[in-house]
Amino acid sequence: MSMLTPPGMGGEYRITGDKYPRMRRPKRRPRLVLVIVASVVVAGLISWGTLQLIDVFSGGDNKTVTSTKPSCMTRPATRPSPTPAAKSLPKPAQITVNVFNATPRSGLAKETADGLKKRGFRIGEVANASKEYDKKVPGTAVLLGAKSATGAALPVLGTQLRGADLKTDSRAKATEVDFIIGNRFKSLSTKADADKALAALTAPRPTPTPSC
Repeated sequence: MSMLTPPGMGGEYRITGDKYPRMRRPKRRPRLVLVIVASVVVAGLISWGTLQLIDVFSGGDNKTVTSTKPSCMTRPATRPSPTPAAKSLPKPAQITVNVFNATPRSGLAKETADGLKKRGFRIGEVANASKEYDKKVPGTAVLLGAKSATGAALPVLGTQLRGADLKTDSRAKATEVDFIIGNRFKSLSTKADADKALAALTAPRPTPTPSC
């Protein structure tokens, strides 16, 4: 009997020689699986609890917020309306134009007056410019009128010539304006261009609506 054999044991439990059974620890796979499952459950509970807290602090209302901004589809179409300035604009036949030549070129005042008359304007005085403006108008022309003519007679006359300077003085009559010819003046705008500018000036403009 070997010294490693416990007393009273023999047969299959008898240990002989220098060999002996090795004792191994039992496998712990079931415990590892339980740990993983428990971790997943805990993580799920934490997530669910977080959502519940968010729901509590947000008032528990997860409904979609409806915008209070009115829809563009429900707005009635806005009809164009003329501006106050367009309503008060006089017609060329209601405007008296005094034509003055501030250049050294002769005949410009009469020639310009004849052109304005053909386009419907009433012609007043035709002469050389006063000392205040004689040879002192470097641009195409100066259109001079009453302060009340800035939104009426002056812009209407301005449609006949591009680049003219609009100025006012102390006169009282709003329908009488001066056309003072300057050094860069060559001729009036073509009738087609003048008619187009006059139509744009008097055309009704649509009221702007807020964008969606």
